[in-house]
Amino acid sequence: MADAAIDTLDIAILGAVLVGSGIYWFKDKLLGSNSSPKTSFAKQPLVPMQKPNAPALKINKIAKKTRDFVEKMRETDKTVIFFYGSQTGTAEDYAARLAKEGTQRYNLKTMTADLEDYDMNLLDTLPADHLAVFVLATYGEGEPTDNAVDFWEHLVAGEDVPEFSVGDYEDADKPLSNLNFVMFGLGNKTYEHYNSVCRRVDEKLQALGATRIGERGEGDDDGSLEEDFLSWKDDMWKATCDFLGIDFLAGNSGPRQATYKIQEHTAEEVQALKKVYYGEHQEPKFMLGSRPTYDSKNPYSAPIAVSRELFEVSADRHCLHMEVDISGSGITYQAGDHIAVWPVNAEQEVNKLATVLRIADKLDTVLTVSNTDPASTKLPFPVPTTYRTILRNYVDITAPPSRAFIGQLTPFAPTDAASKLFALWGQDKEAFRINVADARRSLGTVLEKILGVGQSMEIPFDLLIESIPRLQARYYSISSSAKAHPTSIHLTAVVLDYKPDVAPEETVYGLATNFLHNCHGRINQSGPIEPKYEISGPSGLHLIGETGVKVPIHVRHSNFKLPRNSALPIIMIGPGTGVAPFRGFVQDRAQDVKNGKKVGATVLFFGCRREDEDYLYKDEWPELMKGIEGAQVITAFSRQPGVPKTYVQHRMNEHKELIWDLIHKQGGYFYVCGDAKNMAREVNHKLIEIAMTVGEMSEEKATTYVKELRGRGRYEEDVWS
Repeated sequence: MADAAIDTLDIAILGAVLVGSGIYWFKDKLLGSNSSPKTSFAKQPLVPMQKPNAPALKINKIAKKTRDFVEKMRETDKTVIFFYGSQTGTAEDYAARLAKEGTQRYNLKTMTADLEDYDMNLLDTLPADHLAVFVLATYGEGEPTDNAVDFWEHLVAGEDVPEFSVGDYEDADKPLSNLNFVMFGLGNKTYEHYNSVCRRVDEKLQALGATRIGERGEGDDDGSLEEDFLSWKDDMWKATCDFLGIDFLAGNSGPRQATYKIQEHTAEEVQALKKVYYGEHQEPKFMLGSRPTYDSKNPYSAPIAVSRELFEVSADRHCLHMEVDISGSGITYQAGDHIAVWPVNAEQEVNKLATVLRIADKLDTVLTVSNTDPASTKLPFPVPTTYRTILRNYVDITAPPSRAFIGQLTPFAPTDAASKLFALWGQDKEAFRINVADARRSLGTVLEKILGVGQSMEIPFDLLIESIPRLQARYYSISSSAKAHPTSIHLTAVVLDYKPDVAPEETVYGLATNFLHNCHGRINQSGPIEPKYEISGPSGLHLIGETGVKVPIHVRHSNFKLPRNSALPIIMIGPGTGVAPFRGFVQDRAQDVKNGKKVGATVLFFGCRREDEDYLYKDEWPELMKGIEGAQVITAFSRQPGVPKTYVQHRMNEHKELIWDLIHKQGGYFYVCGDAKNMAREVNHKLIEIAMTVGEMSEEKATTYVKELRGRGRYEEDVWS
């Protein structure tokens, strides 16, 4: 082209240099497996290639983002770093709260750090008078969170003595002898491997010579997490102050120190902005010459190809079967993996909170959020954006607010009566439990209850951003097999709504399932659905034609997998929507049969209320299981007219000889999916009972036998509380 700034030969030469450099710097990523969720331990920033037909090559300078947390602490004068491994945002929130409290109460120089943003093999270089605090969630069956996978594999799952940066120590087995650390874990006691991530990291750090300061804290997400955290942190601060030589009793809160600054933009300023975010997560990440990488930080907007009701006769209960199209996205999955759906908050919650906070008239005002600490570079969401977008897309205003946050609102109460209620609910555990936690009240509803109908108050908006967790994805077991459906992912979800016992006059709506129900309504043109969600996406980009819609998704790989040897038998226990992954398992095995592979016995125990009401995929099972030797569905109906209540554990007892034969004699695998608190626990007890009665074992030996099945990966659970 005659008017190009550089000619074709220049572009070719410079392009070759860029490609060659890219291959060198990104060789680990380029040569790695595309299907693996694991990433290189030392990640590099990625930038898109210049398009070949661009008229000129413009190279922008990109600010250096160091992966050396010790260097960053030195440059920004920090002495305490709070690392978090977070799947749903709670661990990240706790780390931020601790860092803020350390700064405000004890004048500590703190920073928070996402584990995947830094090279954790530099732990051996952290000075002995500094402190590392780990806030680590356990995901699923003892697995690390997505952002902690690299750290976990380096420290725990790898060599007995991992390689760190220095490499030359007085005691080669104690490379972390200079490291002092604090540990808090988030888990759920209904799971077999309660808080195993923080426990194993704690154990490994100490084995490598590190010193833990204070007692390890553990929070139980099955009802008492916030209280566990609050009761642990006071003792933790005392131990931390002792270690750092600070007078614990001298600490005081003083005036509130804002974490973020809010700048509203005029119409003229908005015109000059390069971009305003209306719900996007971030700019797509590109590898050289490849498509974007879709993950928890950059979900894929997938068209919903199919959406249908699975419940046959119920007008007030809904169960959705959805198929999302992943053609051309590069997303891969296996039966047993999870699909993450990124919802938005319901419009009634957005409007309610905006009204109570007196910002309803400026919801569409554009604002920029920035850190007050120049050393902090991470923001909770992309900016500039609008108040409406923040409340709808970015912060979880639907979940009950924390007791600590309610207490923080006391100084802003407009009346003495409201001030007393804020203080009571923020300090009294029982008052908080009854009025907030057990009632599952949203922030807007809590404020309405405290202030009174039609009343409002003003609080610093930066305090809300600081105190309310980021809106996170909701995870569902994938109900399809990539062998049968390589370009689509199926999910099965009951639309959740219920009346809590402590507030029977109110209705609690499941955030993501009602969001999906709104998508279903558009696709099937079934009329208005309450509560209403704005499903159009950023600038309407999620709408397709008159009835189509996209949903932001990503895939979370799981260890809940079929045995590699398809000839081994499997037993699946999946009542209700717990049957979802087993539909994928059976599809997988049916495909293996078509491909000529030997497939072992495939037995599904399925439970629901009534055969004519909520027997999920009833018409599919005969065709899917045709050709699989020894395949069968054993049903249990709890509300079938004219017959006693029957649950899956009752059917297990009736078929105990079959179960023992397949598991014990034929080396089969045992899978459970569904409710963790009751069903999964009773199924576990029933299997122990079968080992005692059919296997003629003592209770102690039977318990050990079942535990060993778990340890060998032959007893797997995909359960929720």
